[in-house]
Amino acid sequence: MDELHAKFVAASAGSAMTALTMTPFDVVKTRLQTQPVQVRSSRPSPAVCCQPPNVQCIRNMSSLARPVAAEQLVCVWDHGMLRTEPVKGFSDAVRHVLRAEGVRGLWKGLGTTLVIGVPSATSYMLTYDHLLNVVLPPLLPAAVVPLSAGILARSTITSIVSPLELIRTNLQSTPASPLNPNTLSSVLTDIRALVRKQGARVLWRGLGPTLWRDVPFSGLYWAGYETTKKFFARNGKSGAWVAFFCGAFSGTSAALVTNPFDVLKTRRQAMIMSSSSSTTTSSLPVLLRIVRTEGASSVLFAGLLPRVVKTAPACGIMIACYEGVARFLVKK
Repeated sequence: MDELHAKFVAASAGSAMTALTMTPFDVVKTRLQTQPVQVRSSRPSPAVCCQPPNVQCIRNMSSLARPVAAEQLVCVWDHGMLRTEPVKGFSDAVRHVLRAEGVRGLWKGLGTTLVIGVPSATSYMLTYDHLLNVVLPPLLPAAVVPLSAGILARSTITSIVSPLELIRTNLQSTPASPLNPNTLSSVLTDIRALVRKQGARVLWRGLGPTLWRDVPFSGLYWAGYETTKKFFARNGKSGAWVAFFCGAFSGTSAALVTNPFDVLKTRRQAMIMSSSSSTTTSSLPVLLRIVRTEGASSVLFAGLLPRVVKTAPACGIMIACYEGVARFLVKK
C-alpha cells in the first residue's frame, strides 16, 4: 500500500478506536460542565421545590442519600441555594448517568462522535502531516514547524465541523429535566427551529471558544509530542509504545492549560437549547457570569478530571495507531 493510503487508513482506524473507547469520559465531562446554574435565595421556601410538578420532592436530606423511590429526587439546601442532588465529581457523575439512563447513556452521542471524529480526525492528521513534512519546512525555522502545523490544521478542521460539534455537545449535555433526556431527534428539532429563527450562523455558535481551546491545544500538543519523541529517539527508543507515551504526556499537558476554554465552549453551545439563549451569549460576558455566579473553580476545574482521563489515552491511541498502522501497511 502506498504511503498516503496507509496514513489514511491508519488515521481512520485511530479516530474510530478513540471514539469507541473515550466517549463515556466525554459524556461525563459535558455533564459536569453543563449543570444548571442555581439561583441564590435568602432562605428556602416551603412552597418551592426544585423538581418538576409531577415529581415528589424530598428536602433536608444529605446529597449522598439515595431516593426512596425511582421517581423521587433529593432536594438539598446547599450553600444558599435550593438545588437537586448535585453532581460532585467524576464518579458521582458516572453514577447519575447510569442511574438515569443506564449503560447506554455513557455512550450518548457516539454516532455523532463517529460522524465527526473519523472524517475530521483523519483530515486533521493528514493535513498536519502534509504541513509538517512538505509545506512549512521551507518557510519556517524547524523549531516552530510542529507548532505552526498543528495550529493551521486544527483551525481549518474545527471551523468545518463546528455544526456537528454543536449537535454532539447538546446530545451529551445535562437535560433540562430528568424526565426528558436529550435525544438526537429532539436536539435536531430544536436546532432546525433555531436556524429558521436566527439563520444558519447559529450552527457556528461556540466556534470562537472552540478555537481558543483547540488551536493552543493543538499547537502545544504537537510541539510537546515532537520534542519528547526526539528525546526518546536520541536515546535509541522508538515504536508504538513511545508514540503512545509521547501523545498521552503531551495531550495531558495541553488539556490542563486549555480546560477553561473547554468549559466556555461547552456552556456556549449548550446555552442555545436553554431559556437563557435569548440573553447575551458572547464569550466574555458568559465567562464573567460563570465566575461571578459559580466561582473561578467552575471555569478552571469543571470537567477537568474526565477530560484529562479521556485526553491522555485518546491522544496516545490516536498517534500510536496512526504511526504504527501506517508503518505496518507501508511495509506490507
